Amino acid sequence: MGFFGKLFGALKKTKENVSAKLRLLFAKNKLGDEFYDELEEILIGADVSVRTAEDIVEQVKEEAIGQKLKDEGFVTDLLKDIIQDTLDSVEMPQIEYPCVIMLVGVNGVGKTTTIGKLAHYFLEQGKSVTVAAADTFRAAASDQLSVWAERAKVKIVKHEEGSDPSAVVFDAVSSAKARKTDVLIVDTAGRLHVKENLMNELKKMHRVVDREYPQANFYKFLVLDATTGQNALNQAKVFHEAVELDGIVLTKLDGTAKGGFVISLCGDAQIPVVFVGTGEKMEDISLFDSEEFVEALF
Repeated sequence: MGFFGKLFGALKKTKENVSAKLRLLFAKNKLGDEFYDELEEILIGADVSVRTAEDIVEQVKEEAIGQKLKDEGFVTDLLKDIIQDTLDSVEMPQIEYPCVIMLVGVNGVGKTTTIGKLAHYFLEQGKSVTVAAADTFRAAASDQLSVWAERAKVKIVKHEEGSDPSAVVFDAVSSAKARKTDVLIVDTAGRLHVKENLMNELKKMHRVVDREYPQANFYKFLVLDATTGQNALNQAKVFHEAVELDGIVLTKLDGTAKGGFVISLCGDAQIPVVFVGTGEKMEDISLFDSEEFVEALF
């Protein structure tokens, strides 16, 4: 199954939620202030942020009035075009090698699983991969990552539980440089974004990579659980302030009927979605495609 098929399945709940409400809206309301107010409510109900929903509806309204559009099909297509433009308003990073990818995020979002999937993804691209178990805070975190590393058949650098995470990063960077590894993926402890000491630890690891491996392309990706909706947008803003995120990796998109917050990540937080997890298998991760996302959403 291709990315569109997987994404279509993952967004099925959101699509059913939005499409049904849009059909009802077109059936009972002609274009006018009441129509646009309800359209905004539908978007907000799908977890698009208020700010982004207002902006999208205002654009739809201006364009529809300007072109004198009244047909449901035209207005729906217009809405899809504007949402895609919103998704494309922030540029997705083009991954260049050698690179270090540091994954950050709160507990339970699926970082360890995502690392296994990303390792498999890059191996499929013909790249060499090493993973670093810099989550020394959580019991058995490195053991879990070792299982995924073994499944993906990639090298892992780890220390004992309770070690300094920055020391793990230092050793992993040294190994990646010596072996001329294409991709180093760094796991980090699941941080509750209110814990200042853990965020400072994250910044310290960031500095180690900057100092020890300046020739590498360094990407900081936040792993977000799609089922958390608007709370994910708040997480993105906090982590962005801490480490200047380069992008988002979405997990569990198939478990939500409110996938609209993805639009807000680009429209409100101005952070691009780079990868999307679309299932449980190792190969169930893909680069984000805005056009296919919108097609699967409506």
